[in-house]
Amino acid sequence: MPGLTREMQPVPDHGEQSYRGSGRLTGKKAVITGGDSGIGRAVAIAFAREGADVLIAYLEEDEDAQETRRHIEEAGRKAVLVSGDLQSADHCRQVIDKAVSELGGVDILVNNAAHQASFPSIEEISDEEWELTFRVNIHAMFYLTKAAVKHMKPGSAIINTASINSDSPNPSLLAYATTKGAIQNFTAGLAQLLAEKGVRANAVAPGPIWTPLIPSTLPEKSVKNFGKQVPMQRPGQPAELATAYVMLADPLSSYVSGATIAVTGGKPII
Repeated sequence: MPGLTREMQPVPDHGEQSYRGSGRLTGKKAVITGGDSGIGRAVAIAFAREGADVLIAYLEEDEDAQETRRHIEEAGRKAVLVSGDLQSADHCRQVIDKAVSELGGVDILVNNAAHQASFPSIEEISDEEWELTFRVNIHAMFYLTKAAVKHMKPGSAIINTASINSDSPNPSLLAYATTKGAIQNFTAGLAQLLAEKGVRANAVAPGPIWTPLIPSTLPEKSVKNFGKQVPMQRPGQPAELATAYVMLADPLSSYVSGATIAVTGGKPII
C-alpha cells in the first residue's frame, strides 16, 4: 500500500498512446492530488495534452511521479512535483502555494488522492484506520479547496473523485465508502457556495478502475474478480475516465456544477 504501477499485471492504460488533445485547457494551471499513478496520472496526461500546466501532489511514489512528469513535459507543458502527506493541513496549503509560485495560479483543482483498506468486520477497523481514512479523503479535500479558492478566478473548476461506493457502499470498505459519500455531499454543497464566485464544483464517481490501489489494498480473491460485478464485466482503465475530468474542467462546461458524473461500466448510481 499504496502500490506501484510497474508491479501491476497488466499495467494500467493511462492514455499514453491513445489520448489526443485539442486545446480545450490551453493556458490553464491545474493541481492534481494523487497525480503520480492511476486515475491521477491519466488526468494529468489528458490535461497536459489539452494545454494545461500541471502540478501533481503525491505521497512518496517518486518513480511513478517521475513517469507522469515525463508525459506532461513530452506534451510541451510544465510539470511540478510535490511529495508529502496530505493529512497535514499545512502541507495542503504548501501544495497550493507551490502551484501559485511555480505555475502562476490555480484554475483547476482535482482532489483525487485517497486511502482505502479492506476489513471483513467493523471490529477490525481500528480508531486510527478510521481517522486516517477521513484525514486523507475528506479533511485534505477541505484544506486544499479552502486554500485554492482564494486564488481562483471566475471560470475555474474543482473536480472531486467520489466513487460508486458513494451510492452502493462495499461493506468491506466501510471507512472508504463513508468518506466517498461525504465527498459527494461536500461537492453538492460546495457548488452552491461557490456559484457566486463563478467557480464550479463537480465530482466523478468511478466504478471498478484498475489502479495500484486495487492489488495493494484488496484480498487476492477480490482482485481476481475485480470488475466482474458491473454490466461490462471488466474493470475500467484509468484512460477511460480522463475525458470526464476534461469535460468538467473545460470552460465550455460553464453551466455544469454540482453534478456527479458516473463512470461505472454500466452500473447506474442513484
